[in-house]
Amino acid sequence: MSCNISRRAFATALAAAGVPALSRRAVAQVATRPRTICYIGGYTQHGPPGGAGNGQGISVFEMNPDTSSLSPLMTYVDIASPSFMAMSADFRHLYALSEINDFNANGEGCVTAFSVNRSSGELTKLNVVRSGGAVPAHLSVHASGKYVLVANYMGGTVGVLPIHPDGSLGDPTDVVHNTGPRMPDRAADNPPGNFAISDHSSAHVHMVASDPSGRYVLACDAGLDRVYVWTLDLHTGRLVPARTPFITMTPGSAPRHFSFNGKGTMIYILGEQDSKVVAATFNPQTGEIVPQQTVSTVTPHFRGSTLAAGILLSPNGKYLYVSNRLGDSLASFHVNDDGTLNLVEEIWMHADYGRAMMFDPSGTYLFCANQRSDSVTSFKVNAQTGVLDFTWNFTPVGSPTTFAFMNTI
Repeated sequence: MSCNISRRAFATALAAAGVPALSRRAVAQVATRPRTICYIGGYTQHGPPGGAGNGQGISVFEMNPDTSSLSPLMTYVDIASPSFMAMSADFRHLYALSEINDFNANGEGCVTAFSVNRSSGELTKLNVVRSGGAVPAHLSVHASGKYVLVANYMGGTVGVLPIHPDGSLGDPTDVVHNTGPRMPDRAADNPPGNFAISDHSSAHVHMVASDPSGRYVLACDAGLDRVYVWTLDLHTGRLVPARTPFITMTPGSAPRHFSFNGKGTMIYILGEQDSKVVAATFNPQTGEIVPQQTVSTVTPHFRGSTLAAGILLSPNGKYLYVSNRLGDSLASFHVNDDGTLNLVEEIWMHADYGRAMMFDPSGTYLFCANQRSDSVTSFKVNAQTGVLDFTWNFTPVGSPTTFAFMNTI
């Protein structure tokens, strides 16, 4: 059931009730402000490392901007294991991968393109294309808006998918397969007592995205312990190795994700296996990466198994956040003027196996997808100190792993 009422009628009703004029304006502004829509995806078929996926597809919620609570709106079930999603810059299209290897006879995964209703948040499927490799784990929209970049974990490949004028996708214009020597399953600088391992049997691309300028495309290969750098030919959709085609990270560290500062001059690379962040300078002219500092995402008191998962820079660029699986913690770092990091705190995430994190559009709240807890939790962010305050809001979602947010118009 819906109720439509004009702003004038609303104000008249408030006046009849004796509400002061100033309050009427304030209430009217609240009544007409944009709604915040949250899309959450996860595993429907499996939940690595092993176990069944409890998700249904892409679940859509409305966020209360005053409390961060999420109210369910709809669920799109016609998609398998949408474990990562990305919005176009204009929020008119959503792209979701399916972390599978049985889309076609070649054992590839796939990517689905949706159009987004900016007023209601509803999704309309446009098409489904192959990802260029098996078990895709990450995707992003290139800064030019012309391509979707896909990291295929088991395939060990990066796929480049062209975006058509209507937002739908074409088959890959390029698929790059990384190769390199066998790396150790465990890093020498692991936290004490860490029995968790990362798969180093072959190339395992875990993230691919462009730098803020769009001049370069970078990929974390958690199997080869490398971060690759290419340029992208916007006319042909082909990747060309940069002057320094890759940088080798600590053997066994399993570089998983990265985050750039706003200027694109610093890159923060997260090692899954050793739960460490490498702060490095990035040259926007040459694509060169030069490590400056390595910091742990767990305190010196920590002992046991952990695997780092997500890394996220705050909207103001002053703080960096990391999620640690197994240890079930969130680490916050202060970003110094020179781009180096100081650990502020490590707190309990109040759930199990937190993976992706994302800020709401205002940057007021940090949301965490907790795969094994089948829940999403939120934290209020202190913009001055970087401290996270748990809201005690739990949203039930089966095997969640990824977010996308949008404000309606």
